Amino acid sequence: MEENKGNTKNMIKKKVCVVGGTGFVASLLVKLLLKKNYVVNTTVRDPDDEKKICHLIALQNSGNLNIFKANLTDEGSFDAAVQDCDTVFLVATPVNFASPDPENDMIKPAVQGVTNVLRACTKAKSVKRVVMTSSAAAVSITSLTGTGIVVTENDWTDVDFLYSEKPPTWGYPVSKTLAEKAAWKFAQENNLDLITVIPTLMAGASLTPNVPSSIGLASCLITGNEFLVDALKGMQMLSGSISITHVEDVCRAHVFLSEKESASGRYLCSAVNTSVPELAKFLSKRYPQYNVPTEFEDFPTKAKVVISSDKLIKEGFEYKYGIEEIYDQTVEYLKAKNILKN
Repeated sequence: MEENKGNTKNMIKKKVCVVGGTGFVASLLVKLLLKKNYVVNTTVRDPDDEKKICHLIALQNSGNLNIFKANLTDEGSFDAAVQDCDTVFLVATPVNFASPDPENDMIKPAVQGVTNVLRACTKAKSVKRVVMTSSAAAVSITSLTGTGIVVTENDWTDVDFLYSEKPPTWGYPVSKTLAEKAAWKFAQENNLDLITVIPTLMAGASLTPNVPSSIGLASCLITGNEFLVDALKGMQMLSGSISITHVEDVCRAHVFLSEKESASGRYLCSAVNTSVPELAKFLSKRYPQYNVPTEFEDFPTKAKVVISSDKLIKEGFEYKYGIEEIYDQTVEYLKAKNILKN
């Protein structure tokens, strides 16, 4: 009889919540969790906007998925979604690169949103662990010069440097850095088991109706989008490298760390460290049909920083995709979206 009891216990499905389910990472994370037989709650800003959430509605056929209405900046709006959940994945973040007022459009809502979600988690006595998606933009931006600087989980982006210099898109790294710091402060004060996953630029295929901006940026040398090529160069100049990870590996890392009892603290998640000229050379050779530019005049060919995933790998995580697979899948996805021909 005792044995049966144990089996029944194992059969109870764990319930988790993915905050901000419509996004690139979040929707794939939902899919992965459903595949693993979790009961999944997810939050969206507007459950009636079928255009925006059609990819989530489609996922309801593959498992037990409940969609809740919640907004990062509305206090209390996450209480129902996290109720009875064992783990909460905090993936949502406000992004508005074109904003003339990053402080009020991105930075304040990001910090407020994190605090609102974590407050709901402490209220719901069931939540044992929160896994939050941060960004390499929260670790690698400093005024240091040189090459081969190894970035680890001990590093933080220099917010004072960003506020004083205000380089293009400065609001995003500031918002990611301050949001993660606010999360750690709240977790320590409220005795909450928090883990942060810190991914680099993500590519691969997306479930979302629109092509995510990170795929656009990662593939701009192939698509020939001049505006994004300039943004990619700006990214290297600001953050020190072009570091890329397959979105599925990022989602796998979230699930892996949520299930691994010994996991704690921050985890960088980066599969490939490169630079714009090195990446262009690789892409030009692999996809000659797309005329990838390889001349970048005096642009630095060597990345300033190397983003180290050692901590995650030592925990037992293995990356599934290298640079070849990342780009092969991205190219196939862009073809399916009619953004690339042949």
